[in-house]
Amino acid sequence: MDGDFRTEFTRNPAGIRKHPALVLNADFRPLSYYPLSVWPWQEAVKAAVLDRVHIIAEYDELVRSPSIEMRIPSVIVLKDYVKPQKRVAFTRFNLFLRDEFCCQYCGSRGDLTFDHVVPRAAGGVTSWENVVAACSPCNLRKGSKPLRKTGLALRKPPRQPTAEELRNMGRKFPPGHLHDSWMDFLYWDAELEA
Repeated sequence: MDGDFRTEFTRNPAGIRKHPALVLNADFRPLSYYPLSVWPWQEAVKAAVLDRVHIIAEYDELVRSPSIEMRIPSVIVLKDYVKPQKRVAFTRFNLFLRDEFCCQYCGSRGDLTFDHVVPRAAGGVTSWENVVAACSPCNLRKGSKPLRKTGLALRKPPRQPTAEELRNMGRKFPPGHLHDSWMDFLYWDAELEA
C-alpha cells in the first residue's frame, strides 16, 4: 500500500505541484515575486539533506528513504545569500510586467503583444523607452503610423524599470495558490492596516 502511494505521488504531476517550497534568500525575502521563487518538493528535500537551506515551515506529509524520514519543506531559506541582479533583462515578459499586463493605449488585459511607439519604419529602436505592451486591436490600429496620427495616447511614458521596481510590480500578481505558511514571508514588508 505504501509503495502504491509513493509511486502515485512521484509519478503524478499534480502530486508534485501540491507541495512546492517557497525559497527565501538568506535575508528572508523571496528570490523573486513574479514568478514566485518556488522549488519542487524534491529539490527542497535534496537541498535540506545537503545542508544548503534551513527549513522554516513544513507540510504535514512525510517523505521517506531507507535512512531518512522527514516532513516535506514548505518554506526554506538559503544559507548563502544570493545577490539580486541589478540589470533588468529586456524581455517580453519583463516588458509586460512593467506595463502591468495591460495595453498601454486602451488599458485592456489579455491578448497582448508589443508595439514600437516610434515605428521601426520611422527609425524607432527596440528599447525600453520605445516599446510598450499593446492589445492586438490597438497595435493594428496604430500600425506603422506616428502616435499623433492615430488618436491613441499612452497611459504612461515607457522607460527602463529598475530591478526593484519589477520585483515590487511582481508582488501585485500573486500565483493562483499561496500556502498559508508562505504568507508571513511574502508580504512581511507591506504596510499594515490601521
